[in-house]
Amino acid sequence: MATREEMSRSFGSAAGVYDAGRPEYPAQAVAWMLEPVRGADRRPRVADVGAGTGKLTRVLVEMDADVVAIDPDPAMLELVALPDVPTFVGTGEKLPLPDGGFDAVVFGQAWHWVDPPAASAETARVLRPGGVLGLIWNIRDESVEWVAEMSAIMHGSAAEVMMASGGPTVTAPFGRLESRSWPWRRAMTRAGLLDMVHSRSYVITAEQDERERIDRELSAVFDRIGAVGDAVIELPYVTTAFRARRP
Repeated sequence: MATREEMSRSFGSAAGVYDAGRPEYPAQAVAWMLEPVRGADRRPRVADVGAGTGKLTRVLVEMDADVVAIDPDPAMLELVALPDVPTFVGTGEKLPLPDGGFDAVVFGQAWHWVDPPAASAETARVLRPGGVLGLIWNIRDESVEWVAEMSAIMHGSAAEVMMASGGPTVTAPFGRLESRSWPWRRAMTRAGLLDMVHSRSYVITAEQDERERIDRELSAVFDRIGAVGDAVIELPYVTTAFRARRP
């Protein structure tokens, strides 16, 4: 089995599959994260850290934020493809950004890969006083039987383990995290479901025989729920967002 570090840096080898298979973020959840720093006088300046292929970045741009995208993997950043969004290679623990230059620093599907004390201190460095640290995850709703079965077959992710264990932690200078959740459903075909599966770090780094087992067992589940050919099924998600202010 791959190490945590190997898993965290594995996504670039499957960047196209990641972009196709991963869901977008609900606009209302992103708006809630930015609510404390949105005003009528100017656009909020936001750093999207662990931006990947730009799933969260695109929502931020649609909200008229002034965004920069940061990720440790250049292959992921190549797919951001937003002409007004600068991209930089970096991590939550080492951001290539100036002191106090941002209204918000957000991590979409990424904080579970960072060292919380180091990333908290580095985020605080680049935030202006009163700025927001925002964390957000799309997690499949495993209260639905076939979704839970799918998750068991393809192995729990680092994010899912963290959320099941009480959620993310942040350290000084940030205080208590506020949180809210939004249930929703994503219409998907069998091909989309497989892209989602193949974008997961455990599957990307698994040995060939393990990947074949996952595909074989998932095929049986997809057949049973009617995810065949171009048929569309709804995959239930719960998006949970967190925010904290820099003092």
